[in-house]
Amino acid sequence: MCKKMISRFFPVVTVVLVASCLQGCGLFGKKGSASEKDNRRGEVTGVAKRVGWQQNLPIDMVAVKAGTFWMGQADEDIAITQSAFNKQITISEFYMDKYEVSNNKYRQFVEAVRLGEYSYSTPTTLKDPPQFNLNEVLPDTTVWNTSFSYHYGDPLMEFYFDHPAFDNYPVVGVSWEQANMYCQWRTYHMNANDKSNFEMPPFRLPSEAEWEYAAKGGKDVAKYPWGGPYLKNKRGCLMANFKPGRGNYIDDGFSYTAPVDVYAPNGFGLYNMAGNVSEWVLDDYSEVGSALTWDLDPVYKKEGESRKVVRGGSWKDIAHYLETSTRTYEYQDVKTAHIGFRTTMTFIGRSGSMEVNNNRRRQR
Repeated sequence: MCKKMISRFFPVVTVVLVASCLQGCGLFGKKGSASEKDNRRGEVTGVAKRVGWQQNLPIDMVAVKAGTFWMGQADEDIAITQSAFNKQITISEFYMDKYEVSNNKYRQFVEAVRLGEYSYSTPTTLKDPPQFNLNEVLPDTTVWNTSFSYHYGDPLMEFYFDHPAFDNYPVVGVSWEQANMYCQWRTYHMNANDKSNFEMPPFRLPSEAEWEYAAKGGKDVAKYPWGGPYLKNKRGCLMANFKPGRGNYIDDGFSYTAPVDVYAPNGFGLYNMAGNVSEWVLDDYSEVGSALTWDLDPVYKKEGESRKVVRGGSWKDIAHYLETSTRTYEYQDVKTAHIGFRTTMTFIGRSGSMEVNNNRRRQR
């Protein structure tokens, strides 16, 4: 009985298998790979294997969707700087670090330079690795003494960058130039170790407009990153790490900096966009920069300008500097105990879509 059934179904199975093979060869109306049949007829169908790619979202970054907002003064200009006039602009999609760059993440950069190893195996990029000197990338730990007069900063000078107790605290003592070196290293580190067919866009400092748009957390006008005009929440707790009163540094819970993941994130999921450490951004500083730049993805760059914009306020600043519209600057080679940074990446997908792939991309 079984032999009869097998003999009855064998021809059917054979036909199915043959049909599958013929379809795989492009017969029965199926196209060959890369539309070979169309190409052989002189049609243009594009280069093969260039579809289906989505930009990967790097670890500890958030996707900030495009939007239009009013950049500039969100409250009274108490310093009378007249440098933050209101202007409606549009920002394209980008990725931004969820946290300020920590001591431990910056230390990975330092160790890579120390060892001269930027990839963990055969690099998956054809680009040459960046060249750095160890001394030029090390943070200046003496800033805990030199930034302040008559201040006992010896313990922090000795332990802040090197001790594991401060691994999750924001790196300080880095210049604008060093922040850009970190971005160059992180770009190569990503592309040299990621098994993707195509390279990711470079990491970079955010433009001033991107930073302010991200700090407002999706709100069109917001005095502080949490949106409201108040510095405390309903329970009476301060919303950021700053100096709430003369000689008072501890009421927010920390005398100096705080871990990069404390306090509540803003509407985009970004931490410490106000207080903790001020942050370097990409732009050169100009009092009239807003009037000189375009209203789509503006960035102000002037050859020879050594003043760079600093945003967000820090652990040693009063509340005015925490406002999303307050603009200050520092010289690009200056290192202090209150300035750090975070990185961004341009999103290169279709405008307005932000199709983010949180998983690993296709392997080579």
